[in-house]
Amino acid sequence: MMTQQVTRAGLTIDKALAEFIETQVLQPLGRDASGFWDGFSALLAQFAPRNAALLEKRESLQAQIDDWHRARRGKSLDQQEYQAFLSQIGYLVPEPGDFSITTQNVDPEIATMAGPQLVVPILNARFLLNAANARWGSLYDAFYGTDALDAPPARPGGYDKDRGDAVIARGREFLDQALPLVGQSWADLAGKDDGTLQNESQYVGETEKGLLFVNNGLHIEVVFDPGSPIGQTDKAGIADINVEAALTTIADCEDSVAAVDAEDKLQAYTNWLGVIRGDLEESFEKGGKVLTRALKADKAYTAPDGSEFSVPGRSLLFVRNVGHLMTNPAITLADGGEVPEGIMDAVFTSAIGAIDVEGHGKYGNSRHGSIYIVKPKMHGPEECAFTNDLFDAVEDLLGLKRHTIKVGVMDEERRTSANLGACIHAVKDRIVFINTGFLDRTGDEIHTSMQAGPMQRKGAMKGSDWLQAYEARNVGIGLRHGLSGKAQIGKGMWAAPDLMGQMMVEKIGHLRAGANTAWVPSPTAAALHALHYHRENVFDIQQGLGDVPGLDRLLTIPLADGVNWSDEELREELDNNCQGLLGYVVRWIDAGVGCSKVPDINDVGLMEDRATLRISSQHIANWLLHGVVSEEQVMDSLARMAAKVDDQNAGDPTYVPLTGNEGGAAFNAAKDLIFKGVEQPSGYTEPLLHAWRQRKKAG
Repeated sequence: MMTQQVTRAGLTIDKALAEFIETQVLQPLGRDASGFWDGFSALLAQFAPRNAALLEKRESLQAQIDDWHRARRGKSLDQQEYQAFLSQIGYLVPEPGDFSITTQNVDPEIATMAGPQLVVPILNARFLLNAANARWGSLYDAFYGTDALDAPPARPGGYDKDRGDAVIARGREFLDQALPLVGQSWADLAGKDDGTLQNESQYVGETEKGLLFVNNGLHIEVVFDPGSPIGQTDKAGIADINVEAALTTIADCEDSVAAVDAEDKLQAYTNWLGVIRGDLEESFEKGGKVLTRALKADKAYTAPDGSEFSVPGRSLLFVRNVGHLMTNPAITLADGGEVPEGIMDAVFTSAIGAIDVEGHGKYGNSRHGSIYIVKPKMHGPEECAFTNDLFDAVEDLLGLKRHTIKVGVMDEERRTSANLGACIHAVKDRIVFINTGFLDRTGDEIHTSMQAGPMQRKGAMKGSDWLQAYEARNVGIGLRHGLSGKAQIGKGMWAAPDLMGQMMVEKIGHLRAGANTAWVPSPTAAALHALHYHRENVFDIQQGLGDVPGLDRLLTIPLADGVNWSDEELREELDNNCQGLLGYVVRWIDAGVGCSKVPDINDVGLMEDRATLRISSQHIANWLLHGVVSEEQVMDSLARMAAKVDDQNAGDPTYVPLTGNEGGAAFNAAKDLIFKGVEQPSGYTEPLLHAWRQRKKAG
């Protein structure tokens, strides 16, 4: 897509993007536009070559690992020999020794509170507002509308009182557990002023219609409204139970969006500015009415001593930048090359964040003057050090105090998890977050050892030794270096937004493993997952942890040694991979949707992003490379799964079928991801997806 361009300090920039930065960001900050562009150009001259060198090192290491495995194909892996080789080539680095992180000015939602975290595509303003407003959630709504309630589903035709009564009973159970009373149950209360808490310090404030309590650092608001439809049927007049839910939200510029050019990036930065400035709004039609969504204000209360105070009404926001790999045509350098997108994100999202730091927002995000950036897909400590230096330079460019910009490190690449202590050390003065990600980490596991042999089936990998070690090491190494009470140690996404009952059974395991935050797919899921943090005090759990599995377990490659799959098993695995791949690609390429609820092969809706493609495409590529399946088998599966995906999307009037359109961008992108999978850098999907999406947008 051709756009108008302007020149600034030797850079060629999309005109609309340049004007946005100058008028919407720099002017409110009182920054000189000419000086900013001069500084940005100098920053690019310093860091773009370093960025390129790091990517070259990735390829060099991968080539050496490929050669090593080819030379030993058919032999069992000797861990001592393997680790010596990885150390020799610089893949493994020495441990940094004893240290603790020194990050300062971290908001309590990150450092001292434990609760759910949302990840939301930044291109969708409505979703972004929903997530930012998910700091508080109605427990009654969450139970009434999901299978988390162990009761018959609501009957159609309006409010189902039987289910409503079951919701109320479940709410009372929660209150009895979190806020026990002296000598009675919450179900016995006759009104707002009835009952005495066993721990009176849990009562912290009230409004005309509500009482505010705290448990394990999280607030609970019990709403008394006898005149409301729910309250008038309740003996105590309780109309709802609101829980503090999504303490933090990641506004995502990366895996959950399809942003391939200046137009897309401008939308991302515009939405980020809107939530930071506090004036983002989105109107939409629902039930024949036009509704407008905006950010919620803080919640005001009166304390027991009569003083007034407020509690944040919105989730604390991170922004996830892209990784080091991709460039973007929004800006071209003097030599004609595209700008490294991760550097552009760092500068522009931080400049927008400075509006909050300098007090120009309506509500405020960080109360401690920090900007929170999640950095994904870094490979090892050298790349983390690059990010640290880059953030130093961005702070200098914007006139911000050192370490204003905080970093969350996604532990989702094999070289990072193998050297996690050294990675944390490289950003020890600004780190606020480490988090695991099964799908990306498995994609890199496959790609790194692509030449070693055929991999296990995807389902078997979930129980593999390396994955258990990876998850445990992330927590243990984080605790060893002082993250507890200073930073988040996170766990990954519950991907099935319609299976809340199963989530309530399983996801508490993340807390018991030591995670003080974990990802959920929706505001409703955040309200439900919050109950886990009332049942378990994560910081107490963390005190009893600390064992760190060794590298032998982490570096055990999940090879399918000696396995001979049946034709039915091969077809089943191919179909599973191809269906998931096609179901996601068709939305990414044709509709520009980077994250949505995509039906899996069993028609279960899963929240999918690019990591889904990485593992599926790399798995098929690995089996093709080693002759487990043939090209003909893959193409047969793609054809059959294209028909299935078409059926699953039959109700969408804008959907372009895959069947009969095999020459189209979506189907060809899926083929490329598989048949060119071995040669993709680190097995990433972005280069191919971006190329095909740009072709689709160009018509």
